[in-house]
Amino acid sequence: MMKKLIAGNWKMNGSLAANEALVRALRDGMGAPACDVALAVPAPYLAQVQALAAGSALALAAQDVSQHESGAYTGECSAAMLRDFAVRYVLVGHSERRQYHGETDVHVAVKAQRALAAGITPIVCVGETLAEREAGQTEAVVRRQLAAVIHLNGHCISEVIVAYEPVWAIGTGKTATPEQAQEVHAVLRAQLAAASPHAAKIRLLYGGSMNAANAAQLLAQPDIDGGLVGGASLKAVDFLQIIAAAQ
Repeated sequence: MMKKLIAGNWKMNGSLAANEALVRALRDGMGAPACDVALAVPAPYLAQVQALAAGSALALAAQDVSQHESGAYTGECSAAMLRDFAVRYVLVGHSERRQYHGETDVHVAVKAQRALAAGITPIVCVGETLAEREAGQTEAVVRRQLAAVIHLNGHCISEVIVAYEPVWAIGTGKTATPEQAQEVHAVLRAQLAAASPHAAKIRLLYGGSMNAANAAQLLAQPDIDGGLVGGASLKAVDFLQIIAAAQ
């Protein structure tokens, strides 16, 4: 049976002192978890968290990667740079990157390609806004976003992870019901099945205000293979509860 993945996305939070306290608390509290666990940390802290997580079950993730391999792209981090820090996963196309940095479906597909070429697993984020959901466009939006990644990455699509994050439920405290989340995950699974014979092995994560209270119900859905956790990943007690729910 496929192991679930719980990935914490720290977003633009953290400090040397806070990171050390959090990672130590996670190491001490989780033992040998039944699921895979990753921490997506801001780029300046990759080296620190790599060292703190060494020898534990915590895998390192980055929050973004450049579309470019190297060169005159001030402020960008390439996939090769991330690989230097033993980064295992990288978020691509997070809704905040799409919203605030103008990332298009094609940008996201290229970033996924760069990550795969460097041996890093991209966690491809897809999701609809409240206006799109209310207009009945949820399925069309997530299918369009995923289609760009499938088109560019072909048979390598079986190597990616997909995170469904309804934009209206990110950081708002609103959560899709387990049934709403499962409905979209089933759509994504069917789309992947049309593109790859290995669709059943592709992990689909739910990312929209997953917390200690709702994690078990969400993770019980047939097509939800883990979570992309925001705010709750900054609190060791909450994150450990979510990890414990992912059996």
